Amino acid sequence: MDGTINENDLSRIIAADKAHVWHHLTQHKPFETSDPRIWVEGRGMRLWDQDGKEYLDAVSGAVWTVNVGYGRERIADAIRDQLVRLNYFAGAAGSVPGARFAERIIEKMPGLARLYYCNSGSEANEKAFKIVRQIAHKRHGGRKHKILYRDRDYHGTTITALSAGGQDERNAQYGPFTPGFLRVPHCLQYRAHEQEGAPQENYGEWAADQIEAVILREGPDTVGALCLEPVTAGGGVIPPPSGYWERVQDICRRHDILLIIDEVVCGVGRTGTWFGYQQYGVQPDMVTMAKGVASGYAAIACLATTEAVFDQFKDDASDPLNYFRDVSTFGGCTAGPVAALENLAIIEDEGLLANTTAMGARLMDNLRDLMERHAVIGDVRGAGLFCGAELVTDRESRAPVQEARVAAVVSDCAKQGVLIGMTNRSIPGYNNTLCFSPALIATESDIDAITDAVDQALARVFG
Repeated sequence: MDGTINENDLSRIIAADKAHVWHHLTQHKPFETSDPRIWVEGRGMRLWDQDGKEYLDAVSGAVWTVNVGYGRERIADAIRDQLVRLNYFAGAAGSVPGARFAERIIEKMPGLARLYYCNSGSEANEKAFKIVRQIAHKRHGGRKHKILYRDRDYHGTTITALSAGGQDERNAQYGPFTPGFLRVPHCLQYRAHEQEGAPQENYGEWAADQIEAVILREGPDTVGALCLEPVTAGGGVIPPPSGYWERVQDICRRHDILLIIDEVVCGVGRTGTWFGYQQYGVQPDMVTMAKGVASGYAAIACLATTEAVFDQFKDDASDPLNYFRDVSTFGGCTAGPVAALENLAIIEDEGLLANTTAMGARLMDNLRDLMERHAVIGDVRGAGLFCGAELVTDRESRAPVQEARVAAVVSDCAKQGVLIGMTNRSIPGYNNTLCFSPALIATESDIDAITDAVDQALARVFG
């Protein structure tokens, strides 16, 4: 580690953290007798904590964000130069990096035309939901306002985003929720046997048809949009089955339903294409993105829409309420788009989409090898450098392993100096998937080190 902290400063930092910082997704009671981990430095795919211990990060900042790795000076330099030139003006006006990034990212999204800047993935999805609701009032007398979401998918942490959240443990204790959101079944083929009437063949089409069943039950004239992740992320890393997305697209078009694709996790290279939906040949009406847009070097999120969606907010100028009356304060910060521009350039200059495809294939091959040696692995699945391994008590019943034992595998890997993820406190009874999302810069040796650590951890935890 290049930068160290002397012992006195470190003690003060830890004390300040314990006294004043409220960490995300963390029960703080243990900190009464132990210290939180504090990250001090990151380079490439490596991190160092307050004790100087080195870790290989296989989860890109724990929440699938640092796509191009740590310590990118060209991004930091570009941010610094832009902030000196102009740091902020409200998004009602434009900026040079805002215009440039919008042009560059839209070039990579054929069929999309407009980009709306905001602060987080949760907020980007809120913008999409507001657009659906406003169109319902403008065009359909308020009736076509319902929004469908999928079991196991996650769209953010605000109350309305949680209203579209298919992870019941994340939603628990935060209701009542925003009305007008309706759940459709998940598309995890490995769990098809748990769904009544689900076939083993053509499962993807069957799973899509369950969405149409909800639409017909509610009435197509009441349903305005369907919001899905291209690959379900925190709900178990679930790529869609063959035939699923084609049928979903057809259903939306036949019933005049806007298709919102949440690319907050999969967007900007994670699956080996610029966006996850591009793996499946679908054409969305709206796309949300956040985490990998600037790889965590600046806060930025965006909503992309078609010109047809945009056009619905610029007609009848005599109506003072007829435009999209929305604001996102920090959507006017220039650090985000300038960081995002450099992030795109790095991915292009270093061929990271191709690397993601190649290293993702290696990761899947390694996980399949682990599956042959460890009966506790019931299924492996993924797309690009976004993979999961579902742990079961036995392969015949597919009964999920208890969350605590999955956590023990994650903990063992951390002791070895490798950070992996897992589904946790999300899906009652099914928090049993190990999650892997290393940076797009991963090498063969990185991938092998990750799966070697998992191999050892599984042997120790499950014998």
